[in-house]
Amino acid sequence: MTERYIPALSYRWLTPLYDPLVAWTTRERAFKSALLEQARLRVGDRVLDLACGTATLTIAAQRAQPGAAITGLDGDPAILARARAKAAQAGLDLRFDEAKSDRMPYTDGSFDVVLSSLFFHHLNRDAKRATLREVHRVLRPGSWLHVADWGRAANPLMRGAFLLVQLLDGFETTADNVAGLLPRFMTDCGFVDVGEARRFATPLGTIALYCARKPAQGRP
Repeated sequence: MTERYIPALSYRWLTPLYDPLVAWTTRERAFKSALLEQARLRVGDRVLDLACGTATLTIAAQRAQPGAAITGLDGDPAILARARAKAAQAGLDLRFDEAKSDRMPYTDGSFDVVLSSLFFHHLNRDAKRATLREVHRVLRPGSWLHVADWGRAANPLMRGAFLLVQLLDGFETTADNVAGLLPRFMTDCGFVDVGEARRFATPLGTIALYCARKPAQGRP
């Protein structure tokens, strides 16, 4: 699959502004804390932060559960350099890998938990499905995917606010999020126990928290 790569905030020149803008416009601390509470990471868990960006969630996950093995994956070498610098500044020895989300460099069943934050809305529909199939592959049977991303607007005000995100990131890639289709795609790609756990109203629209489980071998 050939998918045009979209850097953080869609434009390279905006990458240095990524952390402050995300923190200010998305209630980042609140929704990422809720995502980690939802994930309930345990000692010994092998955790993938998919499309880790500058590693804000990766670092928070390691701090929330020091006994877990956290790996960050992203396709942008420039933003991974920032992630490695942030992790070093935080005093954490984290692993970061460079790869596309639909072609991950891991064997089947490599992870106990996959986390993803504000990533799927950058992908077109085919890439969303391809990425979810790849997540399904690298998760061990019975384990969970936890996603935070833009979801169906909670009200007309939130829908109007989200137009700015669509203008920046593209209407094609964000349309499925607005329609609330991510859970359907998860189900189509083999996940069970799919659901929306929580919503957050932000200055740019509604962020939804989703969860989905890869079935245990031989049973749903």
